[in-house]
Amino acid sequence: MHCPFCGANDTKVIDSRLVADGHQVRRRRLCLTCSERYTTFETAELVMPRIIKTNGNREPFNEDKLRGGIQRALEKRPVSADDIEKSINNMKSMIRAVGERELSSTMVGNLVMDELKELDKVAYIRFASVYHCFEDIQDFGVEIARLEK
Repeated sequence: MHCPFCGANDTKVIDSRLVADGHQVRRRRLCLTCSERYTTFETAELVMPRIIKTNGNREPFNEDKLRGGIQRALEKRPVSADDIEKSINNMKSMIRAVGERELSSTMVGNLVMDELKELDKVAYIRFASVYHCFEDIQDFGVEIARLEK
């Protein structure tokens, strides 16, 4: 690791801790040349599968799109940012666990629905109304009845 202060290659790790529920390692480092201290974060770079859209197009998995959809559904709802991050990490783990190079967007959408059902029922209905293209009030009633079962 190069020192961000002097550019030297000789650095020493003086402390390591797991952060972000064990998904990241925080390392406190000391430059042996200039004696400055700094922090680095390490994460595993895992290859996510490509997503097959309903029109047949294939695109890389985009965590920002996943997070954006969930946050839109949860807007103004009493759900903590930590719970949202745990759900996103849970979904990413499930997507990787499938072990396929490509997944349908339908499968990812269903994972989001399952997570939202656990987080907040109102957000679940919001997401379902867009995801399933609800046409009228009866579609809402059917989904709410299914949710209550």
